[in-house]
Amino acid sequence: MFPTIRCYLLLLIGFVIAGLLGAFGNNSLSILVTLIYDIIVMTLTVWDGIRVNNNKVTIQRQPLARLSVGRDNSVTLEVKSQNSAIIQVKDEYPLLFDVSSDLLEAEISANSSSELSYTVHPTSRGEYQWGNIAIRQLGNWGLAWRSWKVEAKQKVSVYPDLIGLRSLSIRLTLGSTGAMRQARKLGNGTEFAELKQYSQGDDVRLIDWKATARRNRPLLRALEPEQEQTLFILLDRGRLMTAQVQGLKRFDWGLNITLSLALAALNRGDKVGVAVFDRDITTWIPPERGQFHLSKLIENLTPIQPVLLESDYLGSITKVITQQTRRALVVVITDLIDITASTELLSAMARLTPRYLPFCVTLRDSLVDTIAHNMTHNLRDTYKRAVALDLLSQREVALLGLKQKGVLVLDAPCNQISDRLIERYLQLKAKNLL
Repeated sequence: MFPTIRCYLLLLIGFVIAGLLGAFGNNSLSILVTLIYDIIVMTLTVWDGIRVNNNKVTIQRQPLARLSVGRDNSVTLEVKSQNSAIIQVKDEYPLLFDVSSDLLEAEISANSSSELSYTVHPTSRGEYQWGNIAIRQLGNWGLAWRSWKVEAKQKVSVYPDLIGLRSLSIRLTLGSTGAMRQARKLGNGTEFAELKQYSQGDDVRLIDWKATARRNRPLLRALEPEQEQTLFILLDRGRLMTAQVQGLKRFDWGLNITLSLALAALNRGDKVGVAVFDRDITTWIPPERGQFHLSKLIENLTPIQPVLLESDYLGSITKVITQQTRRALVVVITDLIDITASTELLSAMARLTPRYLPFCVTLRDSLVDTIAHNMTHNLRDTYKRAVALDLLSQREVALLGLKQKGVLVLDAPCNQISDRLIERYLQLKAKNLL
């Protein structure tokens, strides 16, 4: 039980009364009156706090679903009360999370319920413990706060960006993304889709002469990209992927990209396989198709964390070549530092051509670009800018080397690369390059 400001103000009034009585020379009377006054105020305060026990609000945390790393996840508390009440609520969330509001305050009407919400922003995956819910309720006279806790301990898992996956799934299903529309326009497929009316500019080699003769008008065989192709994703979890980029480890960005690309491929009917590697391949998920496979990928990849080990690109790609004999789009998600460090990656990616379609995705740190392109005003910042410019220059040389070996390349900031990669994938599908 805690006295309120109103209680302290009333006690202060008692001292004022004592001072006024003492000013008239009656000290004994002033002490007696002040003592009686203070006893009455404190008695009312205690009684006000005790009365809260008969009118306590009830509160519970709505079940927490799987949280998404790097996203604002909403947490909702449902409060019910039979009488009007003013409350303060503090939920015991994991201390490692950023939170939108540490203390929730609300005024609840009689015979009603209300929802209090706040957001948490986890920056790493794993399992975390939520604690109890601490509540303070103001007495009806506003003299005391009554506090207690509600048992609400719960373990919650933080997964990759499931919020982004849900959004992407809706866009793919509705077919509303510009990338999908563009992919359909670019289509040079091999599988028959439908017959359509011939129009000027269409390829005359696609005219179906039998159908044209039957219907006495020129009809064209519309083709679509071949389905049930294979996409294999190699996700690096080595030393370079442990760096923090825009609040998340580079590996977390890579994992989000892996799942987004897998979702797009499964949506288009392709088989998707994933391997995670450092010095060796530590996780191998064979290519499968169907939306159930996405759940399998999420469950198997979520527990994986990056390690401070140098990655063996050549060994990992060699194993892919051994295990995956059918032609496939092989996407390697990693990062580059300089020409020397990327030499092994260049030679490893070259082994995939021409049997496979190699695609190297590098996760760029936009902070390096910012440092490199901003003007400097002191010696220390000038040195930083010189280093950033040198890193970008070596990065461009390494990427150029990959392109010269016939490797498709995508280099973009971590927070933008997912949409760009899906767009490129859909274009490759439409052009039937897989």
